[in-house]
Amino acid sequence: MSVIVSYNINGIRAAIRKGLDLWITDLNPDVICFQEIKATKEQFNIDLFNSLGYYSFVFPANKPGYSGVAIISKIKPDHVEYGCGIEEIDNEGRVVRADYKNFSVMSVYFPSGSSGDIRQAFKMKFLNLFQQYIDNLKQKKPNLVVSGDYNICHCSIDIHNPERNKNTSGFLPEERKWMTSFIDSGFIDSFRFFNKSPNKYSWWSYRANARNKNLGWRIDYNMVSKNLESKMISADILSSIKHSDHCPVLLKLAD
Repeated sequence: MSVIVSYNINGIRAAIRKGLDLWITDLNPDVICFQEIKATKEQFNIDLFNSLGYYSFVFPANKPGYSGVAIISKIKPDHVEYGCGIEEIDNEGRVVRADYKNFSVMSVYFPSGSSGDIRQAFKMKFLNLFQQYIDNLKQKKPNLVVSGDYNICHCSIDIHNPERNKNTSGFLPEERKWMTSFIDSGFIDSFRFFNKSPNKYSWWSYRANARNKNLGWRIDYNMVSKNLESKMISADILSSIKHSDHCPVLLKLAD
């Protein structure tokens, strides 16, 4: 069995100061996909993760203290692909992939459009480019787990106040439509596959005591290729874990 975790860490150095390493030791997952590491490779503290038994694969943004993704893995992958080959995406450190014998795992940090029209336009461009990239990648790597912060709530059940947020970036009709088409292109939303309950979120604003009130959004996913469906054992949102404004989301796959 492989335990895969996706976690927007909102700064790896701050999370380590909050005891991230102790939590990893306790949970002992096989793979963690981090997003928004906000660190260079040198700042990532590879020695710490190595001491916990993990290989580290870090893909920072060009801009210091911004974005960036990483994968840490107990098993050494057969191959690691840094970036997706699209310069304007790779400059922001948004995609890294580890290939294993039976599947490939990606850590992806989708752009936010909440800062205004320019970034929202970039987000929509990213979505279209990423779909094309995945469509091509699936020809070579059909068994994909696309883990990450998608910055999109797919359905009304995934957000605490769908009516109030219907015109908000992250829950716009065109974003939700893209998510539907992405799933229809051959993926399973692993959490919803096992859990149809409302009020299950992975991100909360730091404002208005949102986390304590559970006024959240489910924007972090482990999306699984349909041909891995029979390998899926369980999926969960670890909402009690608090190193970030996000929480980890977990997937268990049979070998």
